[in-house]
Amino acid sequence: MNRRRPPRSASAEELLTTLQHLTSRARREVELHQARVELAEALQREMLPSVLPSLPGLHTAARYTPARSGLDIGGDWFDGFVLPDGALAFAIGDVQGHDVEAAAFMGQIRIAMRALAVTAADPGEVVGRTNDLLLAVDSGLLATCTFVRLDPHTRELQSARAGHVAAVWATADGRSGTTEDEGGLPLGIQAGEEYPVTTRRLTADGAFVLLTDGVIEGPSYAIDEGLADVVRLVRSRVGDDADELADAILGSAERTGHEDDAAVLVLRHEAGARAPD
Repeated sequence: MNRRRPPRSASAEELLTTLQHLTSRARREVELHQARVELAEALQREMLPSVLPSLPGLHTAARYTPARSGLDIGGDWFDGFVLPDGALAFAIGDVQGHDVEAAAFMGQIRIAMRALAVTAADPGEVVGRTNDLLLAVDSGLLATCTFVRLDPHTRELQSARAGHVAAVWATADGRSGTTEDEGGLPLGIQAGEEYPVTTRRLTADGAFVLLTDGVIEGPSYAIDEGLADVVRLVRSRVGDDADELADAILGSAERTGHEDDAAVLVLRHEAGARAPD
């Protein structure tokens, strides 16, 4: 009399109802996830420049591709604009995290750099003041970046680096390598950080390439190996136009099995050509 009755088996109708509830919940979660992805994509698309500046003898191109795992979008960015004195400014960077928050933080960095570059000619000062401004906002996010300033008359290229991967360069006479800028800490770590400036001249036909680590690092490749691959690629295709070279570099990221987003910014320069006075 005191034995427990065995649990009643669920009917087919009850099982079907449970399945419908689970399916409906899964659909809502997928739709929410898709909405967040689309929002991050929209932020990324609207915050990246549609046109980059160029000059006689200087052709530019940029590419960006998101990783498609989860919300892995919104971290990498690039920019290019003309300064009041006629110099050209270019930047590339990588924000910690890959979601809507990262995309918004990327936009803050881009706007801050544009505003500060108008009043500060020194790239190291631009990066340093951007770092201090972002720390004041207290977002809790970090970012790496490289900022360069190109004088259109002297072809002098000045750069400052905040924890970012080295740039790649090659010339038509067969020379190639990576930049050896000293650099400083990533943005958002320490107030008052100083960012040394490296100066070089674009005196020969060639290419100067800024990129993010999503291009050169992945489960299949160590970052040094990926960087060496890009150096070889740029050296072998240094005669290509900027768009072709940017496509080739971004395409090379596929062999790394990268899980991150990736960005490339190419400056294809020709000796002898100078900007008009």
